[in-house]
This record gives sequence, C-alpha cells and structure tokens, in this order.
Amino acid sequence: MEVYTVTVATGTSEYSGTNNYIYVTLVGEKGESERTLLDNPGLDFCRGAVDQYKVTSPSHLGSLLLVRLQKQRYWLEDNWFCRYVTVEPPGGDKVLTFPCYRWLIGDVKVEIREGTAKTLRDDSLPLLLAHRKTELQERQTTYRWVTWAPGIPRCIDAKTEADLPQDARFDNEKRSDFEHSLHYALLELSLKKMAIRFGKSWSDLDDFKRIFWKLRSPIAEYCMEHWKEDSFFGYQCMNGSNPRMIKRCKKLPENFPVVADMVQSSMAPRTNLDKELKAGNIYLLDYAMLDGVPTNTIRGQPQYIAAPLCLLYQHPDNGLIPIAIQLEQTPGLDTPIFLPRDPPLAWLLAKMWVRHAEFQVFQLLSHLLRTHLVVEVFCVATLRQLPAVHPIYKLMAPHLRYTLEINCRGRTQLISPNGIFKRVVSTGGDGLLILSQREYKELTYRSLQPRNDFTDRGVSELRNYFYREHSLMIWEAILSFVSGMVSLFYQSDQDVQEDLELQAWIRDISQEGFTELPNFGLSSTLSTREELSTLLSVSIFTSTAQHAATNNGQFDWCAWVPNTPCTMRRPPPTDKDAVTMEMIMATLPDVSQSCVQMAITWHLGRAQPDAIPLGKYTEEHFTEGRAQELIDRFRGELKEIEGHIMSQNEGLELQYLYLLPSRVENSITI
Repeated sequence: MEVYTVTVATGTSEYSGTNNYIYVTLVGEKGESERTLLDNPGLDFCRGAVDQYKVTSPSHLGSLLLVRLQKQRYWLEDNWFCRYVTVEPPGGDKVLTFPCYRWLIGDVKVEIREGTAKTLRDDSLPLLLAHRKTELQERQTTYRWVTWAPGIPRCIDAKTEADLPQDARFDNEKRSDFEHSLHYALLELSLKKMAIRFGKSWSDLDDFKRIFWKLRSPIAEYCMEHWKEDSFFGYQCMNGSNPRMIKRCKKLPENFPVVADMVQSSMAPRTNLDKELKAGNIYLLDYAMLDGVPTNTIRGQPQYIAAPLCLLYQHPDNGLIPIAIQLEQTPGLDTPIFLPRDPPLAWLLAKMWVRHAEFQVFQLLSHLLRTHLVVEVFCVATLRQLPAVHPIYKLMAPHLRYTLEINCRGRTQLISPNGIFKRVVSTGGDGLLILSQREYKELTYRSLQPRNDFTDRGVSELRNYFYREHSLMIWEAILSFVSGMVSLFYQSDQDVQEDLELQAWIRDISQEGFTELPNFGLSSTLSTREELSTLLSVSIFTSTAQHAATNNGQFDWCAWVPNTPCTMRRPPPTDKDAVTMEMIMATLPDVSQSCVQMAITWHLGRAQPDAIPLGKYTEEHFTEGRAQELIDRFRGELKEIEGHIMSQNEGLELQYLYLLPSRVENSITI
C-alpha cells in the first residue's frame, strides 16, 4: 500500500465552507488511488480551513496528473470553494500543488491539474490532452458571446448578474457591501432632498454646499473652493477623471475661428497666439462626438447637450489655462466664442458647459467603453479559449476578478432604459448608446497603449501632467513583467505561432469581441512574443491603472456638482451679455439630480473594502519558482513607483494619488 498525504484548502470568504461530503481520487500515469471520503474528527472544510488527509493506493501511481474532487449533498445543498490541493507522494518526494480556486456546486466532479503552467505543445499524454479539451468545451458552453447592442464591443451572454456562473460572481461580502453602500448613499441624500426642496432648482451656487454632509473628500472640498479658477480648470484636463482628452493644437480647427487679438490678454508678455502655436504651448479639447447626440427627457423636461471646443494655453507662470470656448461645432452669430475677459458669469457658464461635456465623455467613453467593455472582451475570450493550466490563463486570471458581474450590473442598473443614467444624465436613454457607438468606431488598439497615446496627442511637453508620468511608469513595469513571463513560457516567436489555444484566443478577441471595427488595428493572429507581450500588457494596464485613473476620482471631481454637472436643463447661452445667476441656476441640475449625482459617484468612486492591489496575487496560480521570482520583481518595481509618487506629492496642495500602485486594483471590480 502506498500512502499519499493530501492537504485541502477551503476558501476564506463568507460561505466558502461546506458540510457536504467531499471525496478525492488521485490520478497518476500508472493508475488511480482509491476514491477516499475526506473525513477527519470534528468539522472539515470550514471557511479558511487547511485540512490534511491520508489517501492510499494499492501501488505507486507514478507521476501525478490530476486530482479528482467530488462533492455530494448531505441533507442540504451547501456550495464549497476550494482554493488548492497539495499532495505529498510516499517516500518524501516533492510536494505537488494543484490550484483550484473554483466553486463546487451541487453533486459535482471536478478534475484539477498540477500547477506547472503548460501550453498545448507541452502536453503529450492523451489523458491530459482530453482534460484540456473537455475543460474548454464546458467553458465555451458556460461563457457565451452576445451582442448587447450593435456597434459596441460584444459581451458575456447574461441578462443580469444572476445568470453568471458562481465563479464569476461577487463574494458574499462584496455583494453585501456593494448593495449597502449604494443604499446608504441614496438614503443619506434622499434625507437631504427632503431637508431642502424636492425637485427644485437651487437659488444660488452656495446652495450646493447643503448636500455636503457626511459624503466628502479633501479633493472634493478643494474643488468646492477653487472650481471657478482657470488654472484649476486646466489642471482637471490633465489630472481629473478624463485625462486622455487633451491634445496639442498645431493649427486652429477651421470651425473654431479664434483670432490672435481675442486671446492676447491671456498670453504672457512679448508673445502671441501664432508664436505659442508654433512653440507647442496651445492645446485643444474637442467634443465633436457629442454633436447631434439625442438628449434625455427627465420628468417631462427636455435636457440639453453642447459639443464644445476649448482652447488652452500652457502659460509660463499660471500653468495650463483655458483661453477660448465655443459651445457648438458650427460657428455663427448664435455661437459666440467665450473669453476670460468676458463678463465673469458668461465665462463661468461656458466652462460649466465644457465640464458637462466632460461628464458625458469620461463616464461613457473613457470609463465605461474604454475600460469596462474593452476588458470584458479579454475576460470572455480568456475563459472560453485558455484552460486553467495555460500560462496566459494563469497570468490573466487575477485581472478578470468580478469584471463580468460589475459589467452586468452596469448594463442593468446604470445604462439600461430605466437605469440611473436615464434618471439624471443628459445623455441617458438613446444618447448614451449613440455616443458609445461613435467612439467605438474611432477606437484603435494603438490608442490603448499609453506611450503611443501620449505621442499621438502631442502631450509629452505638458507640465504637471501627473497622469502621463505615473501611467508610463506603471505601463513600463507591467510590460517588463509580462515580457518576462512570456519569455519564460515561449522560447521563440515560432512557439507563439504554433500555440493553437493562444491563436484561438486572439481570434475570439478580434473577431468575436471587437467586431465591426475595420480600423481597430489588432491582427487576428499572434506572430511574435513582442506582440503577445504588448497585447497582454494592454489588457492588464487597462483593467488596472487606466480604470483607476478614470474611476477613482469621480467623487472628487463630481461631488461639487457645478464643477462637473451630469445634466443641463437649459440650452447653451447664445448671448454673452444675457447670462445671469438665475440662468445659471436654472441650467444646472436640480436638487434631486444633484443628490443622485453625488450618491452614485461616491458609491462608484470609493475605495473597495476587499480591493486586491496591483501586483498582489492572493490566488497562487503559478507554482514555478522562476515565475514567482518575476512576480516578486514586479512587486519590487511597483514599490519603487509608490515611493516616487509619494515623494513627488509631498507638500503639494492638490495631490495626485489615483495611480499609487497600492490604490490601483488588480481588476475592474466597481
């Protein structure tokens, strides 16, 4: 008789344990062990438990290939989450680890492989090849593509989060916290609404302070004090929630007839607009994608959208400042160009219209489309085409956590026909889909790579562009880490080309996920290790740093509603001299809309209590020493970046900490 020592680790989150029967069978090259009921004195498989058992076999099994786990109901069905199994063969051979990280639901049998990462060509045994094939067939039945709406990336086939398999769902604690925080925010603000006046306009800007009760942050309060300042407006173009919009302006657009005299008073001494254009100090925000987007109707009242053009100047003393704003794409007598020298309320309202356009673009395009929906394509393709033993699956798995559920919730609760956007946002309803379709047509793979994005937008010389600086540091760290992993498992470009599972994965991404995109620029085959490393880095960077940059500051920049209004209730002004405070207050969101804006941005932008920061892998999918060394080196680089960002922010009145690695989550979970 040969005796194997088997250790089984149960999940640590709520309800991970089980009182059902658990059986194990060890499968080796030379046969199988006895099917063994795992039953020690006392309670087995409690939450967080690591239990040890003896499993016997009539003879030595040779190399261990699989561990077969079976769960059988005992009185009541009780789901079980297994983290991993380790097996110590007789004779003190090396302990083998079998990562699992799966829910076992119902009377079910699951076979898990030893943790050494293997591509398809590394397997030759018929049993292991069959195991790979069966796993993918099951996953492709479970995870299916669907078109939620035409003209945007395809997504997981699930009408609500309840349709997702348990392995893609929130843990119980996450679900409770998510639902509690939303209810808490909405309840607090509904109390404020009653305390003010339901559904009415405010009477002056200071009225907005009345919804600043418990929900507040240092940046939100700074914003409340400084939001009228031109330099603060410019700062937000670089380091606010939509830091990817600003571009260098080499030549003024033909539909934006700014002449030098208009902006001369904003220039530094002894220079002019032409000189500054040539010197590369003029920048542009162009919201052409909003032109003609249909607007929402809220409680019977039409809402309004503008499609502004905003010219900015990098002043040697005052930093980046706005110098001219046109609120529509077509110039004319009813489309004046607003200037800093205009009546103060006219200039203030023009800036509010730009910030209102900013709310639509950052929420729907920079945040939802370019992070959530882009990453979902990688999630679905990875689950459909790469078995758990594949090195690229192991690399991607930590960056897929919770993304399918949060996206399902977004589709049902935020952007659905009766969701929160329909209730309070000017692009709610048909507008948000039309806007997303326009951006999706323009989306390029190149623009998802930070170094190319900054080069193409011509923003390498912008001072105090912390988002650019920190993004590039994290991008380089991710690319270095991923390239190391790819080199570890692919010795040559030919290995990449011959990995049939990997080629099926890239086809699923490009042909199934990113459909209808002739100019996207991503091939449906992978030819080199460098191409693979770049693609994986894009996916990981987008699900970590890029999401953090657009998501984590939304309460900071939107809580003070006049700074970034979610909707506008009057059309854009056509006469600079006619702007009054009454007009501004009638244009801005009303009490009810403001309260919902504040609640939802707090709920979505706050730090998540169960967040796993970038580079921390709580599930150990890789068991190889060399892979673990690369992970440790990656963590070391992130620690250095953290130190650099902290020292850079010392003494700054307005700190930029959204891309601190410790505050960047490993996946899109909110």
